[in-house]
Amino acid sequence: MVSNKPAMIRFLHTRIRVRDLDRSVAFYQKLGYTPGEMKDSPQGNRLAFLELPGNDVFLELCHSPEYTATCPEDLMHTALGVPDIIAYCDQLEKAGIEIWPSGWREKFSSGGRKMAFITDPDGYEVEILER
Repeated sequence: MVSNKPAMIRFLHTRIRVRDLDRSVAFYQKLGYTPGEMKDSPQGNRLAFLELPGNDVFLELCHSPEYTATCPEDLMHTALGVPDIIAYCDQLEKAGIEIWPSGWREKFSSGGRKMAFITDPDGYEVEILER
């Protein structure tokens, strides 16, 4: 049977520019990402594709030797949903990653929505939400 329904459009990945590809890959591995393919693009950029287990969308890190990556504060961010935000943030702190806002543990104990942020080596924010 032929369907008249249009094919579903899928969101596939997000690319961000980074200054040091190895440093950024190592940072995102601490968040739970696993490195996939690494390759050079036809334009001469070095690319790293990172995946989170169980997700279809991936993060593409791009390093270009001639490009200086800077990310103004609050320009963009990615977001991760975790089942236990306190345990996840504890794990990140043990890996040397600063969680903000300060006093996040106390804020979580008062109830309400549990969310925190971290900043990657290039200034990109990562929002963490309990799901």
